[in-house]
Amino acid sequence: MSVSLPILCRLRACSWACTAAWALALAGHASAQNAAPNQWTLSLSPFTQHWHDDPAHRHVYLAGLERSGPEGSFTGLSLFRNSFGQPAAYAYRGWQWQPWAAYPALYTKLSVGVIYGYLPPYNDKVPLNYHGFSPGLIPALGYRLGKRDAIQINLLGTAGFMLAYNHDL
Repeated sequence: MSVSLPILCRLRACSWACTAAWALALAGHASAQNAAPNQWTLSLSPFTQHWHDDPAHRHVYLAGLERSGPEGSFTGLSLFRNSFGQPAAYAYRGWQWQPWAAYPALYTKLSVGVIYGYLPPYNDKVPLNYHGFSPGLIPALGYRLGKRDAIQINLLGTAGFMLAYNHDL
């Protein structure tokens, strides 16, 4: 029996595939960010913009904590209120690169993890959701404001983008 995916699912899958391809290509050409291992970073996001308006959308708040590892790697946990007002979390592992030697304050990041929190009736708003759990893949572009502070834009696939402030503790 053949099952055809709805068009929205195909678009989401295409978006995820393009993001993954971009990230892998970038990883092949970039040098790792040499952050001090075991450095903790606090992330706060007061603003998320959706690509499409929906009357059900609520303001998104996020607070996260990351710990840097060797060779530009990091692990983290973000707690947030999703676009539909539900409490949510994102546990992840990621990598950070400085691909432009001429612009050392610019960096890119890619995190991969598990999102929890998109429950009925919004469980179809993230791909591959199973009882509130779904995979997460978030590319980001950031700019260091000094030794301890940075601003960052996180791309949220077909949903939108998030602006964040990062502070090394």
